[in-house]
Amino acid sequence: MTRPLIAIPARFSATTSALRYAAEVNARALVEAVWRAGGEPVSIHPTDPAETDVAARLTRFDGVLLPGGGDLAPHRYGAADTHDAVYDVDDLQDAFDLKVARATWNLGLPLLAICRGLQVVNVALGGTLEQDMGGPDREHRHLLHPVTIRSGTRTAHVVGADKIEASCYHHQRVDRLGDGLTVAATAEDGTIEALELPSAQGWFTAVQWHPEDTAHHDPFQQNLFDALIRHARSH
Repeated sequence: MTRPLIAIPARFSATTSALRYAAEVNARALVEAVWRAGGEPVSIHPTDPAETDVAARLTRFDGVLLPGGGDLAPHRYGAADTHDAVYDVDDLQDAFDLKVARATWNLGLPLLAICRGLQVVNVALGGTLEQDMGGPDREHRHLLHPVTIRSGTRTAHVVGADKIEASCYHHQRVDRLGDGLTVAATAEDGTIEALELPSAQGWFTAVQWHPEDTAHHDPFQQNLFDALIRHARSH
């Protein structure tokens, strides 16, 4: 059976082992989770949306995965100042990811958004972010912590559990929800861990944690990738 094509926007990397120059990359665990689910992961080159038709580029794909990465520029959600903790901002990356998010739901493509991907989705729909969660004592970095999934949500149906252990690496979180988004999961400290867009034509799930970190041995995490591919096949 032909594997559905899953578009994954590449991330810019200043240095990469074994390559002499700057690179465009995606996490190996991420692409392996897509492959394990039966999909064909395809890294796509971030381009200036003012110069290329992003929606037209996505029409050849069966689904989209918005991966993690650096912080969004605060001006993207109307912030006047930038917190000292904000890092790895890239205006081209921001512009491209935001356009990919909007084009994906306009096209009705299945979407799985992870970490930065969730934040991109929230900002693309007019939401805002808390630039820093309060320093090392409050941020969710290098943590495996419990996440409670709201009963009756699509996320709960897909994951197959109402409470999971999630691998997290982020110091920012959703502040004001974007238009039409609903909360599907939270951490013990109230951090929003999953969002859904009930009005989306295609399957839509966004999670703040990194399911790819543990998907190779945790079926609840792999279920997210399996669902993406399942819906991509029927798109």
